[in-house]
Amino acid sequence: MPIVALAALRDAVAPGKRLLGLDLGSKTIGMAVSDGGWTVASPIGTVARRKFTLDAIELKAAIDERNVGALVLGLPVNMDGTEGPRCQSTRQFATNLMQKFDMPIAFQDERLSTAAVERLLIDEVDMTRKRRGEVVDKMAAAWILQGALDSLARMARERQA
Repeated sequence: MPIVALAALRDAVAPGKRLLGLDLGSKTIGMAVSDGGWTVASPIGTVARRKFTLDAIELKAAIDERNVGALVLGLPVNMDGTEGPRCQSTRQFATNLMQKFDMPIAFQDERLSTAAVERLLIDEVDMTRKRRGEVVDKMAAAWILQGALDSLARMARERQA
């Protein structure tokens, strides 16, 4: 399956299938999953980055276990909207995933997602630095996926109006 625009996901995914959101870091991949109705994103864990094939095996296990029909990857665009080396790396990761998985992949702007999650964990939860390091990647994946779900819901409302 190809990379699709976020707006095209509803038509590309079978009803009842979930979305898996990914926050690609250099050391870990944060994961979050949607509910079947695509309203709520929940963090589910991280994959320690190793070789791509090993990472893909772990992602496949999460996909199969959670009835996932599409992937949403956080796209780390620059603050001015341009794409740099990190975006190129994310796009290459998506291209590599397409060779392994037969499902649509969409991108979601992830600007400030990790910073927002860090701020939340510090200000609202008063979490220690060590504990934040353990959860920030999966929470950032949930932030990214929730942004995609909110955008999809907004698009659906606009179509109905």
